[in-house]
Amino acid sequence: MAALSGVVAAALASAVAPAVAAQSAPAGGAAGGAASATARYTGQRLDWKPCDREPSLQCAAMTVPRDWHHPGTGADLTVEVSRHRAADPAKRRGVLMMAAGGPGASGLTRPAGFVKASPAVGAAYDVVGFDQRGVGSSSHATCQTDAEFRDFYAGDFRDRSPAAVHGVVDRSRRFFESCRERSGDLVTYLTTDQAVRDMDLFRALLGVRKISYYGPSYATWLGAYYATRFPQHVERAVLDSNLPFHDTWQQAELGQPMSFQRRFEQDFLPWLARYDAVYHYGSTAAEAKATWEARRQALADRPITIGSLTIGPNQLDNATLQGMYDADRQWDGLASVLAALEHWETATPAERRLAQQAFGNYLSPGFAATYFPVTCNDTPWSRDLGYWIRQSAKDTRKYPLVGARELAYAATCVYGPESDAPRVKVTGKGLPPTLMLNSEHDPATYYEGAVRAHQALRGSRLVTVGGGDHGQYQNGNACVDRIVDAYLLNGTVPPRDATCPTKPLPVPARRG
Repeated sequence: MAALSGVVAAALASAVAPAVAAQSAPAGGAAGGAASATARYTGQRLDWKPCDREPSLQCAAMTVPRDWHHPGTGADLTVEVSRHRAADPAKRRGVLMMAAGGPGASGLTRPAGFVKASPAVGAAYDVVGFDQRGVGSSSHATCQTDAEFRDFYAGDFRDRSPAAVHGVVDRSRRFFESCRERSGDLVTYLTTDQAVRDMDLFRALLGVRKISYYGPSYATWLGAYYATRFPQHVERAVLDSNLPFHDTWQQAELGQPMSFQRRFEQDFLPWLARYDAVYHYGSTAAEAKATWEARRQALADRPITIGSLTIGPNQLDNATLQGMYDADRQWDGLASVLAALEHWETATPAERRLAQQAFGNYLSPGFAATYFPVTCNDTPWSRDLGYWIRQSAKDTRKYPLVGARELAYAATCVYGPESDAPRVKVTGKGLPPTLMLNSEHDPATYYEGAVRAHQALRGSRLVTVGGGDHGQYQNGNACVDRIVDAYLLNGTVPPRDATCPTKPLPVPARRG
């Protein structure tokens, strides 16, 4: 602890004077060429059985090397895979592989919902999914307990006092220490580069030369890396809500404070004010924001406790930013919770249950045990703690909703393991036209980054969607669904970039 105190003190001191971030040099190690898997992996047979959690799917366990660049070194890993067979085998046109976001979300059972939402696609393709290495039913790391991970979000990320900054950095350092203590070197091999090689083994074991692909959010990064490593195996690809996969994770996450604040202030708060008669939160966006800020301060002064759950200012931030992803599915629930906090002493049991669900349902330690290793390992991060203290202070002032937590997330990577994951330059070389989808006010995968990724992925078509929902396909936008279905089913590529209008915002039912 004394050593850490010295590091933080030095960083705080350096933060007073202007300085430029010292970027880590690209990690050395394995060259970019794909390592050949041994016959032990390519010769295995997938033993398909009904999935335990989704009987409409078949599941199997696939054995993969711990390190594709050195197969046979260290214990093998297991990647759980799934499939939904095409409804009419005679009309089957191929395999559509889909992946989940995060990194850290489970993709194993997603083909079931996908084919229900798009039955024509489900009839034409075997739709397959998987839990990425590190996730769910696949071999995964263990880093922290529920209680330890709750402590990661303790206090108030906006507090910039030396003691508070020290506490944030200390909790971030402890995260990877816990990973190493409980999972050894496994977190070193949780990278997108390793995952796309698992995907290509899955393709080979399915016995197909090419796959089509659908991936939302982080799965756009995963899909872009796969397409770059294995362009000869891609027939069609839909990348939905795009991270700037041509760049580094550091740059991707530096853009999120702006985009979440934009979604909150320009979309959600005006909507909340429009229905002041329902939520009683303020009749203008400015009034609604003032009410929210006052409640945040009240929670900083006097947190609310529900069982083992403490609702403080960081928890209010988490619930709010989580509610920015989808207007139809989330805004009424978030607004109802915010309204309940304004009369908490008289809140009904139903309101209290809703609040407990909202505040207790943020990132799990299992999710974080994949999210941080992948985002920290994939691309270089600045390990200059002073830079992050200064940068996070700026973003906390300008974009507090997500900017306030920036130091906690970045410091986790500062103390993460040194990675030798090869750099991947996404260019689109050798690929068929790729379809990209993005809304203009997406909070997590901001439009400006998607545009830059589109420019890097030569030959791609970008469908710009109004509004700010995260995830466009199968989200109730007929224009988007029509373009994607025509592409997947018929190979129809828009002649140029396209636009789709936003969906109408939800209209809440009047209470009482």
